[in-house]
Amino acid sequence: MNFNFLSPVSDVVLAHNELLSLQALGRKIRIHSAQKGIPDLEGVNIAILGVLENRNDVNYIGEEFQLNEIRKTFYSLFPGSWHTTMADLGDINKGESVEDTYFALKTTIAILIKKNIIPIIIGGTQDLTYPNYRAYDTIMPMVNIVNVDCKFDLGDSTKPIKNDSFVGKIILDQPYNLFNYATIGFQTYFNSQEEKDLMDSLYFESYRLGSVSKDITLVEPVMRDANIVSIDLSAVKGSEVSLNQKFSPNGLDGKEICAIARYAGISNKVSSFGIYEYKPSKDDDMTCMLMSQMLWYFIEGVNFRVKDDDFTDDSNYQKFITLVDSQELVFYKSNKTGRWWIEIPFLTEINNKLKRHTLLPCMHLDYLDACNNKVPDRWYKAFQKNCV
Repeated sequence: MNFNFLSPVSDVVLAHNELLSLQALGRKIRIHSAQKGIPDLEGVNIAILGVLENRNDVNYIGEEFQLNEIRKTFYSLFPGSWHTTMADLGDINKGESVEDTYFALKTTIAILIKKNIIPIIIGGTQDLTYPNYRAYDTIMPMVNIVNVDCKFDLGDSTKPIKNDSFVGKIILDQPYNLFNYATIGFQTYFNSQEEKDLMDSLYFESYRLGSVSKDITLVEPVMRDANIVSIDLSAVKGSEVSLNQKFSPNGLDGKEICAIARYAGISNKVSSFGIYEYKPSKDDDMTCMLMSQMLWYFIEGVNFRVKDDDFTDDSNYQKFITLVDSQELVFYKSNKTGRWWIEIPFLTEINNKLKRHTLLPCMHLDYLDACNNKVPDRWYKAFQKNCV
């Protein structure tokens, strides 16, 4: 197995780890070290992967960074009642070019996913989401991405890729594997009207910061439908992070971003998870602890995954049918978890992206809206994408 791109976890981190309690996370993780090499991945469910690449930051001035303090903080936490086995594979260093780093990350993620190992990527700039997405080229035909960010990151696709414009490259580069893109926690004043119009015209989803803060459960069905989850730390309000990390006085608070990470972990479809835009500073304790807790909650979620979307057995679910403007909407409710889905019909007369009926995660509220003759927004956008 080719993991030649990976450098081991620092000896400084390993020495710190030896001083921790035997019950701490760091003592239970298989760690890539210079002495022992890459750990055995047999039975591993989750792998942590650092990526020391930031050259596509729009504000890049040559600064370097490392992830030692994040690892020290994360290792010092205590696990819950978990059944997953974890490994820390170390870091992908900067390549000769950014494209070299992209290739290394894409190759590594593809290997892990094919082994049914969930990679957790710690960056680095958020344009690393692009090679993460490209890792799925040979794995699945359609990919859903959720971006937790104050910006859409669409950018100008005619210009070189940057950390604020990587989504445009994802949309336009072949092969065209992107089915849905959703942004959680966007703030209107950071996004141009043209970008908002483009999101609408492509039937992509966007959830304003105010809506998410008012009802965090809005995030759950979006995460349940995601394959890739990418979190930009600039989505977090400035008071929650260290001095060099501050971006905006408004944003998600610590509890909200950890709840979102847990929703991502609970999702049975999420197969890669990344936290990006880490910028070290002298007062780094706050950011490192927040990122460590986000990782903890994601892993906690993975440990509580429940297979509840088997609709081949009538005893597993309840089926509800409503009529909205002469359109029949079919809902399913899991008897095991109480989670809801809505059916997206396959239109035989249209060369659409779906080759069969598919189920879209939704909320109980969507069913209630349908009962009141209101078409759920998620259903409408998914249906329209299939008519294109």
